[in-house]
Amino acid sequence: MEELPPAPAVAGTSLDGTKLLTITAEENAALCRSTGVEPTADGSAHPIYYYIATQVAMGKTVAGICETCEFDVEDGPMMGSSGVRFSAPLMVGESYKVTGEILSLVRKLSRKLGVMDVLTYRLRLHPAAGGDAVLETDNVWVLPRKELAA
Repeated sequence: MEELPPAPAVAGTSLDGTKLLTITAEENAALCRSTGVEPTADGSAHPIYYYIATQVAMGKTVAGICETCEFDVEDGPMMGSSGVRFSAPLMVGESYKVTGEILSLVRKLSRKLGVMDVLTYRLRLHPAAGGDAVLETDNVWVLPRKELAA
């Protein structure tokens, strides 16, 4: 079997956001109701905002991350997994900023997909006013490398 060419060296690339994101009461209520629940009375946002807020407020778009990895977004990046660790609930009306980085890009051979890159990146959501992150999420994407098919 031929040795695979190395994946682009992207570990350490910053994903720090430059914009703030605020979860509004209206957006939270609409999202909650779309999932069949009512918004909480304590002002906490639906937990799925961990993913929405970090993706929206990070420093690169999906296409931008793909470009950094020398991958064409039109080739269809796929979510592999997403895990989150909360240290505090997300709150409606709070503004947040994102810090983060690409942890790794590993090239692998899959029986089903052929050559693929496995991208792992970490994002943290911080109160805009300062302080420790209220959550940290690790996301894994699979980038099928059709151009490297045998």
